[in-house]
Parts: sequence; structure tokens; C-alpha cells
Amino acid sequence: MTKVILDGAAIRDWAAFHNLCEQAFGFPEFYGRNMNAWVDCLSYLRDDDGMSKFHLTEHEVLQIELLHAEQLRQSAPEILEELEFCIAALNERYEDYGELPALSLLLR
Repeated sequence: MTKVILDGAAIRDWAAFHNLCEQAFGFPEFYGRNMNAWVDCLSYLRDDDGMSKFHLTEHEVLQIELLHAEQLRQSAPEILEELEFCIAALNERYEDYGELPALSLLLR
């Protein structure tokens, strides 16, 4: 399984979240640094479109491992809630296109 690790202790606000994600996912320079752009960049993980450094196979899943999740839940609960919501929405989008879900979230 392909994995990306995010450190919830380093996420204090939206700017920190997007800084971390931009580097961890390898988003392009024009990444919009908002959740719409985050969703856009992860919408085509099985296409080689250059929107992230990941290119998944048909059955592969990108696991997002969020370290210190409880700390993030305490310091910025809205970020964790939006992350969970967007991952679920992305997986639903993949299923709408007849594909398997492409993302999983592991809270540590």
C-alpha cells in the first residue's frame, strides 16, 4: 500500500495544513492552497496527470496516515473534520466513475 504521512502536531492552522500537504503529496506549484484545490489534486490519482507525486494502479489505495490525530482534533477540529469529509467525497467520486476508492485515512 502506498502511504503518505502527515504530522497532526505540525498542523496549527490552514496554512500549515496546506504547506504540509503540498510537500507530502507533491502538489504542483500552482496548487491553490484550499480544500477545493486539495480535492482537485487528488481526484485523478490513477491518471498520470502530474497533480501529485502519486500514480496509483487500478486496485491501489493511498493511505494517509495522520500522526498525532488527537492533538489535531483538539487544536484544529475543523481541519480534521474537513479532511475526513473530503476523503469520503473523493472516494465517492471514484466509485461514481466505476473505480475502487483510492484513499484511506489512518488516525494515529
